Amino acid sequence: MDTPDMYGLGELRALCLALPETTERLSHGSPTWFVRDKKTFVTYAGHHHGARLSFWCAAPPGVQGELLAEDPEHFFRPPYVGHRGWLGVYLDVEVDWTEIAEIVTDAYRRIAPKSLIALLPR
Repeated sequence: MDTPDMYGLGELRALCLALPETTERLSHGSPTWFVRDKKTFVTYAGHHHGARLSFWCAAPPGVQGELLAEDPEHFFRPPYVGHRGWLGVYLDVEVDWTEIAEIVTDAYRRIAPKSLIALLPR
């Protein structure tokens, strides 16, 4: 069971692991999900160094800027990977898990090979 510091981890884990050929392991001390155990598509960001509870994920071109402009209460540019268009999603606010599922699936689509993307429902 998740502790209060790990809010959303169980839900996020379930979304990520439901996608074809995904695995989870710690990377830089945080739960991280990989496609075929190689390429990262989502990283859980707990309260490291006072940061807000969130996750970071790959995002289609232009989505990061669009969501930051529309809703900075829920989205941010994460450090280290934000310059590559990755999206930060806060989990310490009211969360729409249907929207999060779409964001996670889009992250997967950005990283996964075409053969795995073809297995996803349209």
